[in-house]
Amino acid sequence: MRQSRAFVLLGTAVAHSGIVAAGSLPRGVGPEFVKFYELKDTFTCIGNPTVSIPASKVNDNSCDCPDGSDEPGTAACAYLDPLSPPQPLPASFSGNTNTTNALPGFWCANEGHIGAYVPFMYVNDGVCDYQLCCDGSEEYRGIGGVKCENRCAAIGKEWRRVEKERKDNLERANKKRRTMAKQSRELRRQVEAKISTLQIDIKGLEHKRDELKQKYDEVERSERGKVVKTESTGKLGVLVGLARNRVNELRDALRVVVGQRDDLKSKVEELQTILSAFKEEYNPNFNDEGVKKAVRAYEDYVGKLGETAAETLHEDDIQEVLKEDTDSNGINWKEYEEGEMTDTDIIYSLEAYLPDVIRDFVHQKLNLLRIWMIENGIIADNPTSSGESRLVTAAREAYQAVEGDISTKERDLSSHEEDLQKDYGADDIFRTLKDTCISTDAGEYTYELCWLSRTSQKSKKGLGHTTMGNFDRIDWEESDEEERHDGKGLGRGKRMVLRYENGQGCWNGPNRRTDVWLACAETEELWRIAEQEKCVYRMEVGTPAACEEAVEPGNVREKDEL
Repeated sequence: MRQSRAFVLLGTAVAHSGIVAAGSLPRGVGPEFVKFYELKDTFTCIGNPTVSIPASKVNDNSCDCPDGSDEPGTAACAYLDPLSPPQPLPASFSGNTNTTNALPGFWCANEGHIGAYVPFMYVNDGVCDYQLCCDGSEEYRGIGGVKCENRCAAIGKEWRRVEKERKDNLERANKKRRTMAKQSRELRRQVEAKISTLQIDIKGLEHKRDELKQKYDEVERSERGKVVKTESTGKLGVLVGLARNRVNELRDALRVVVGQRDDLKSKVEELQTILSAFKEEYNPNFNDEGVKKAVRAYEDYVGKLGETAAETLHEDDIQEVLKEDTDSNGINWKEYEEGEMTDTDIIYSLEAYLPDVIRDFVHQKLNLLRIWMIENGIIADNPTSSGESRLVTAAREAYQAVEGDISTKERDLSSHEEDLQKDYGADDIFRTLKDTCISTDAGEYTYELCWLSRTSQKSKKGLGHTTMGNFDRIDWEESDEEERHDGKGLGRGKRMVLRYENGQGCWNGPNRRTDVWLACAETEELWRIAEQEKCVYRMEVGTPAACEEAVEPGNVREKDEL
C-alpha cells in the first residue's frame, strides 16, 4: 500500500534544503525543460509567463504556479494531473482550478536503462516505483522519506534481453511476411496467367464454334435438300444385295486360303531348318555324290528365295480385307440399304456423272435448288423414320460440345477476374492465408477463424457449430491497449481489423458479427475472444500478415513509445 500524502509532507523541509545547489538543476526536471530552470533569482512559470516567483520556491512542496511548473520534483501540484484522485487545494492557491500541469511528470534519468516520466502522484509517496523509476530518484532520501536503491543495472539488463528477444521475434515475423508477400505475388501472377490463357482459349473456341455452327447449318440444310426416299426396291438395290453376298463369299474363301497358307508356311520353315542344319553339319570330305547334290540344290533354292521375295501381300492388308464391313471399314452396306435410291433417283444424282472440275459447282447449285423448292412447298421435305441423320447428329453434337466448353471457360474466367478485384490487403498478403483456419479453446467452445471466409463457434459437446460472421472487408482502427509482456497483444497505434458480418441470427437478436483485430506475430495464432455485446464478438489474432508493410494506405504507423 502506498503511504498517505500527509506522511509525505513531513519531509518538506528536507526537500527544500537542497533544491538549487549551484550549477545543478532542480530535482525532477526532464531534459527538454532544462532551459526553463537555468539558475536565476526568479522563476517564470512555464505555462503562465506573467507569473514569476523567487527561485527559492522551486520544489518547496508548495504549488505556486498555476500550471505546477514550479514543482518538478514534488507531488505538491499532483492535483493538476487529470488522472490523479481529487485532492484538497493548498490554502495559498488562488489560481484557475481548471489549469493542467505543464510538466508530463517527474523525470527519472534511469542511467543504465531508459529515462522516463513518473506521474506526480507517485512522487515522494513512500513507495519505490521501480517499474517506472528504476533509479529510485522519485522518493526522498532524507529524514521522513524512503531510500530506494538504484536497480537500473539489473532492470536495464533484463529489459535489453527481453527487447532483443522481441526484436528477434519481430524480425522473424517480418521475414516471414516478406516470404508470404512473395508467395502472394506469385499466386496473383498465376491467376493473371490463367485469365490470359482462358481468354486465348475462349477466343479460339469461339472461332471453332462459329465454324462448327456453319457446318451444322450447312449439313442440316443439305439433308433437307435430299430427294424423297421410297420404300420400293429397284434394280440397283438388287445389285447391292448380290454384290454384298459375293463379297462375303470371297472373304470366306480368303480365310480358308490364308489358313492353308499359314499351315504350309509353318511346314516349309520346319523343312528349311532341317536342310540348313544338314548343310552346316555334313562332312564334305566324304565322296557321297547324293549328299553333295542335295546340298547344292538347297543352296540354289535359298538363292532363288532372295530373288523371288519381291512383291508379297502384307499381313496388315490381308487382315484389313478380312474385317467385317462397317461404316468405318470396307463398304458401308447399311448406307446403301437404308438410303437406297430408286432407278429414278439417279436422274437427281446427275452430278455424279459429271467431270470433277464442274461436279462441285453443279452439286451446290442443284442442292440450293432442291432446298428452295422444299422451302417453297414445291416438293416434299425429306421424311426419315429414325429422326435426323447420323451426319446431322454428329455436326450438332460437335457444335454443342464446343459451346459447352466455352460456357465452362467463361465461368472460370469470370471467377478469376472477380478474384483479382478482391481486397487481399497490402501486397495481396492474405492470398497465402485464404481459407486456412486457426482456432482456440475457450470454456466449452472452440472458436475458429478461417481467413477471408468465416468465423465460427463449435461446441465441445458435439452440439453443432454456429457461424459468427462471413468475411466482408478490411478496415483500420486505433488501438489504445498497453503492450503485453508476453508479446501477445495489440499495443497502441493503427491496427488492421477484418470485418466478418451476417453470421447466424441470435435468438431475439441481430445476426452475429465478428471484428478480428490483427497484430504482428511470427505465427498465426488466435489469442483472445470476447463477446463485447450481444452477438458482437472481438477476436485478437497474431499473424505475420500484420507486420512490416501492413500499414493503412496513406498513413504511416507511429512507433510505440518504449
